[in-house]
Amino acid sequence: MMETQDDLPDDVAALKAIVLAQREVNARLTAQVAVWESLVDTLKTRIERLRKQKFGRSSEKIEREIDQLQLALEDLEVSVAVSKERTETKASSATSREKIEQRHRGAPRISPQAPRERIVYDPGERCPKCGGELRLIGEDVAEIVEYVKAQLKVLELTRPKKSCRVCGTVVQVPAPTRAIDRSVAGPGLIAHILVSKFDDHLPLYRQGEIFARLGGDIPRSTLIDWCGGGIETVRPLAELIKTYVMQADRLHGDDTPIQVLDHGRRKLDPALRGAKEGRIWVYVRDDRPFAGTSPTAAAYWFSPDHQGEHPQRHLKDFRGILQADAFGGFRKLYEPDAQGNVRIREAACWAHWRRDFHDVWKATDSPLAKEALDQIGQLYDIEREISGTPAENRRAVRQQKSRPIAEDFRAWCDGTLPQVSGKLDLAKAIRYGLRRWPALTLFLEDGRVAIDNNPAERAIRSISIGRKNYLFAGSDAGGENLADIMTIIETAKLNGIEPEAYLADVLARINDHKINRLDELLPWNWKTLTTERLNAA
Repeated sequence: MMETQDDLPDDVAALKAIVLAQREVNARLTAQVAVWESLVDTLKTRIERLRKQKFGRSSEKIEREIDQLQLALEDLEVSVAVSKERTETKASSATSREKIEQRHRGAPRISPQAPRERIVYDPGERCPKCGGELRLIGEDVAEIVEYVKAQLKVLELTRPKKSCRVCGTVVQVPAPTRAIDRSVAGPGLIAHILVSKFDDHLPLYRQGEIFARLGGDIPRSTLIDWCGGGIETVRPLAELIKTYVMQADRLHGDDTPIQVLDHGRRKLDPALRGAKEGRIWVYVRDDRPFAGTSPTAAAYWFSPDHQGEHPQRHLKDFRGILQADAFGGFRKLYEPDAQGNVRIREAACWAHWRRDFHDVWKATDSPLAKEALDQIGQLYDIEREISGTPAENRRAVRQQKSRPIAEDFRAWCDGTLPQVSGKLDLAKAIRYGLRRWPALTLFLEDGRVAIDNNPAERAIRSISIGRKNYLFAGSDAGGENLADIMTIIETAKLNGIEPEAYLADVLARINDHKINRLDELLPWNWKTLTTERLNAA
């Protein structure tokens, strides 16, 4: 509680003692804050370095280290905030207090669509001093961001039966279609469960504990049924998105492992772990970097292993440019057919190549590796300047500025390789790029091609984070369910749509929607229809 003037002693010596004691406390807190802020800066620097090198085979290890550092960083920053709060001067008025908060803290950004409530603190109609009538001369307005606790609500769907007094006809409104047949779960609840599990990475048993606090005892088996039923209901949309993605002329591709329970292995030998390594594949259609107007979408597939036949099956109807890593399973896609025609052209990722040089520089402090990083960095500087501009402009700038840098770097690689031992990692890094030079420089010829594969890297990250929480898929079918629902959730997010609101509305509509018009419910079309409905209302 803030001390008032009446709480302070009148004795000067006592007042001096209080001031000196407070100075000592503040000095200790200030020193402690300085130590914590130094640790915070160290952690932030470490996290930023890890982010920059988060490419290649060790990227998942780096992601785990980033997550651990983020947790430590949060704890330190909370401690700093507490200490600063203790040492701040306690302002006497609400107005000056608000100014202090605005000066020291960043303001949160709340969507204009968020609900707003106006609370008026009215002093009344009469003057408290003389009783005269008060008139409004202005008002002070301050905003507070509040959280409204989630709750479970039971909807009673009552359908009165009525009979005609004349002819005796019985009339009753048909029962509304449910998101899951014969299920008591509403579309909003199903959407919340799906997004919480697959996008927020909250396992079903933890969701059950949260529902229990809200007054709902929902068995985990029931949550599983609702989860499966919800995915099956919206699966047709996932298929439409996948078809749309494969109609592109340029894609980003990536994959990541996921543990899958293998009940057959356990039966053969109880000593086996009973799990195998499956794979989640993602392909991203993204025209935004070159000012394209096609909607952005991500399509996921599951496979029980890492064989090349899987991407070959996924991309059997695709024609165009594929930007991906150097996985051998992609190579067959780039081979010409019997007539010498190439169906898919390869675009490589400079970020993967850069990571090889960064690893060498970090391990050995090699000036040659640092020189390679600096030259690649010049290419990225140009890419930042032209991002979001039309493809023709990107190609023109790259031809003028990036091509000379790339050609000089190629000459540097050719000249440096004979100077280093072939067994060194630096030589391996140079050879990796020289072998893939046509694929690495395709971006110079085509303004639609990105310099790296970051869109696919970002799309696959949600799977990498999720598997740390749910650990494994229960079966191959579970892996396919994960791929289909992530296709819908991630595509909604890529189109700037809140996935839970989208799924809730789609689950409420899809069973009554004409099957030949399901494309109206795809995220980019749904966004337009929703805007039109809001404007009409």
